[in-house]
Amino acid sequence: MTVASPSRTDHLPCPYPSTFWRDPALPFLEAREVLDGRRVCYARHSHETFSIGAVTGGRSTYLNGGARETVGRGSVVVMNPDAVHACNPIGGDAWAYRMLFVDTAWLGSLQRELGFGDGQDLHLFDPLSSTDATLYEGLNRLYDVCTDASREVLERESVVQQFFIDVHERLNPAPRPMRDDSHKLHRAADFIRAHCCEALTLAQICDAAGLSASYLTRAFRARFGLTPHAFLMNRRIQYARSRLRRGHAIAEVALDAGFADQAHFQRTFKQLLAATPGHYREARAA
Repeated sequence: MTVASPSRTDHLPCPYPSTFWRDPALPFLEAREVLDGRRVCYARHSHETFSIGAVTGGRSTYLNGGARETVGRGSVVVMNPDAVHACNPIGGDAWAYRMLFVDTAWLGSLQRELGFGDGQDLHLFDPLSSTDATLYEGLNRLYDVCTDASREVLERESVVQQFFIDVHERLNPAPRPMRDDSHKLHRAADFIRAHCCEALTLAQICDAAGLSASYLTRAFRARFGLTPHAFLMNRRIQYARSRLRRGHAIAEVALDAGFADQAHFQRTFKQLLAATPGHYREARAA
């Protein structure tokens, strides 16, 4: 299956470094990064999407409806659809942030799966900002993974699902109790094992297990201690180990195991085993 690579659009000329990102594989999500916004001021405005962002540098006066507060590095800001807001920098430090714009239909569907819908099209958020480290780090990880064209679709899908699950559970902590779907989770794990060398998507795993994406993402990690993507990477490395023990070339093993290139294989192998493929392959009996 051919997967379109994420696209990044740099808008030039521009008075400040700004990047927009979109990916056909994740049509419900758009991202923007501003590295230095000191030379611009935002008039009050709104978005038809749900918006959530991480302040990565400087400080800003954050206006949202009738609320006014100061936010800085480490803050997460939240804007419900159509909420009138503005963020303008304070002082001489570079004003930098990453913002996600999320389609409300997709978000509403996720909320209903998580039990937050209350019969509404979209459950609105009460907190307008947060200094929750999990959300801050999660948004930055989401941005880094999604804007890296070398990452697989499954990894991008998984990190998006997990981040928005965390958003709901940490900003509005009233999750629906987990049901017992052990047999379906094992079906998902078996499917990943059987197809570990293929470019899987979250939808394929969900279809095999008969579970929704949001439920699978939460329950799989609770059951196996890994996200579906991490489970896939671990299975690929186990497959690669068996091939390397039989003396196959590293480049051949990387390709056979489903990695896009040898560099990705080397990096993942070292992360999981604290050794390079070459060091592992050349091991000798005592």
